[in-house]
Amino acid sequence: MTDRNITSLVQKIHDTPTKACLVITGAGTSAISALFAIGGASRTVIDAQVPYSRAALDKYVGVVADQHVSRQEAEIMARRAYEKAVQLNETDVDSPNMVVGVSCTAAIATDRVRRGENRAHIAWHGVTGGFTRSIVFKKGKRQRAGEEGLCAAIILNSLAEACGIEDRLDLDLMEGEVVERFAH
Repeated sequence: MTDRNITSLVQKIHDTPTKACLVITGAGTSAISALFAIGGASRTVIDAQVPYSRAALDKYVGVVADQHVSRQEAEIMARRAYEKAVQLNETDVDSPNMVVGVSCTAAIATDRVRRGENRAHIAWHGVTGGFTRSIVFKKGKRQRAGEEGLCAAIILNSLAEACGIEDRLDLDLMEGEVVERFAH
């Protein structure tokens, strides 16, 4: 995946009428940076949140979760982001229904011993539903930056899908890694 590919996809996202609220925790915040690095971000981004602590994420979603890094949590986060997008965009008469919520919750490589798999769940939700993508990384095979970059690419691909764009960033998956896709 090259910077040129990211730039091209982000420009296509900015060129659609779709606006988004994003909520990202654990990994993938470089997707927010990528959206702001290309002119036109104000046409796309309504709001971006990074509720990083458990308390902040619990407050954002409105419930205390048993497991924050799960497909269900990503879907709840995306629905909350969508609700926020609708609320914040309600005065925009040009595109009242062209809003989405995009979320990512992830546990990736860190500087401490952490039980469990390195994984990410990315979801988007719009007026007619949405999709979630889940991946389990090969633990210990990538540096944190590599897992962060892969999360960001999946977030941008998910936003592109929500915008009706067919182009996708190539994902540098390792043997045995699969990005599963679920409708919700």
